[in-house]
Amino acid sequence: MGRSGPLNERNTLKKNSDFQRLYARGKSAVTPYLVLYCRRNRVRENRLGYTVSTKLGGAVVRNRVRRRLREIVRLRAPEMKQGWDIVVVARARCVGGAYAKMDAAFLRACKELGLLKEASE
Repeated sequence: MGRSGPLNERNTLKKNSDFQRLYARGKSAVTPYLVLYCRRNRVRENRLGYTVSTKLGGAVVRNRVRRRLREIVRLRAPEMKQGWDIVVVARARCVGGAYAKMDAAFLRACKELGLLKEASE
C-alpha cells in the first residue's frame, strides 16, 4: 500500500535526535525561503525531514507549506546525490511565496551544499 520510489516512508527522518544531530553537526545553507541542513549518512539513499514552525500559521497553513516543500524535493530528487540526511526548515516567506521562488531557493541551497549530481554523471 505504501509509496514506492525514491521517497518512501523508510527515507524520512522522524526522531528528534536525528533532527538535533543535523542542526548541531550538519552543514547548512540559508535562503530567504528555507534553511537546508545536510550530513552524510550510512545508507545509500537520502533521508529527509521537514520542519515548519507553529509561528508560520495554523495547521492548514503549515501543512500546505510542508506539501509544497515535499513536492519540490520529490521533483528534484533525480538531480540529487544519494547518501545524505537532509532537513528542510521552512521560513516565513514560504507561507505566501511563489512556488517557483521556493524551488529556486531549494536548488540554490543544494548547489551551495554540493548535493546536486554533476552534469557529466
